[in-house]
Amino acid sequence: MSNSQEKTLNEQLETNIINLMIKIGILLLLYFWCFSIVQPFIIPVVWAVVIAVSLYPVYMLLLTKLNGRRTLTGTILTLVVLTLLLAPVIMLSGSMVDGIQNLSKALDSGTLNLPPPSVDVKEWPVIGEKVYAAWHLASTNLSEAIVKFTPQLKSISSTVFSAIMGGGAGILQFIISIIIAGVFMVNADGSVKAIQNFISKLSPKHGVEFVIMSGATIRSVAQGVIGIGIVQAAFVGLGFWAVDVPGAGLWTVLVLILSIAQLPPTIVILPVVLYMFSLDDMSTVTLVLFTIWSVFGAILDGLLKPFVMGRGVDAPMLVILLGAIGGMIMSGILGLFTGAIVLALGYILYAQWLQSE
Repeated sequence: MSNSQEKTLNEQLETNIINLMIKIGILLLLYFWCFSIVQPFIIPVVWAVVIAVSLYPVYMLLLTKLNGRRTLTGTILTLVVLTLLLAPVIMLSGSMVDGIQNLSKALDSGTLNLPPPSVDVKEWPVIGEKVYAAWHLASTNLSEAIVKFTPQLKSISSTVFSAIMGGGAGILQFIISIIIAGVFMVNADGSVKAIQNFISKLSPKHGVEFVIMSGATIRSVAQGVIGIGIVQAAFVGLGFWAVDVPGAGLWTVLVLILSIAQLPPTIVILPVVLYMFSLDDMSTVTLVLFTIWSVFGAILDGLLKPFVMGRGVDAPMLVILLGAIGGMIMSGILGLFTGAIVLALGYILYAQWLQSE
């Protein structure tokens, strides 16, 4: 090969490389642009997938009752889920507004009086003395207590306001996700086929298996985390209501949040039990029964999870639970599902690799 031919080939190779790099760069830019456009919708769509997969058995049961009318079934189920979401929110919001208005009126008129603390409050471990002193000051001189604890009150009010705003945004996101989930369920066959085709491109041998396993994992986590959280909160809330705990509904909601977030509901239950022991008008038998009920409610999730988590999934319950907890720590509540799916997929691939020759 002559020098001129070699030079021509090198120039052609350089030209091809440059053209290829330009094409790849434009393609990456295009996909980055597309990603930037759809990024605000990723979280609602992922939540919609989780909701649709979790509710699909209910959708199929309702579909048979309505003679296969998919659109009507999806609409009814979507409206029912929206009602279940919005009804407690509206009731809690109305209760909070009424409480704030009553508190504001009582402060303006000077009629707000706090009952003095019981001497038993001093016996609370670690915080007893401080709580008693602050409570006693507020019951004897509320104005002085407000002035003294103004920095702490500002910090608490700022945190509460941020939480309310974040909760409002989260509820709006859930409303959008529920509506999208209804569309997914109505078009379930096409949605599942599209996902299976995509996964099969990545793993032709196990694509369909992975899609089925992902759906089973989502349902397992929904039942084992959210379902058990609802059962635990209802159980504990029934005890709060039975002994007439002030603000029982709010404490029940906090128990539900802690249970779903895989945090110990004892954080809420223990202070409530201690408060009830500080009251003088409660009988000993009632307090003992309430304490036993609350303790059992606190450990109820640990008793039920082994029977629910991992059911229908080719991965151990411990893998699903670790994936849910780790995913939640990394990505929030949505990580409960994504973490469990990813760890379950990793476990199955690892198990298959060990079995291969």
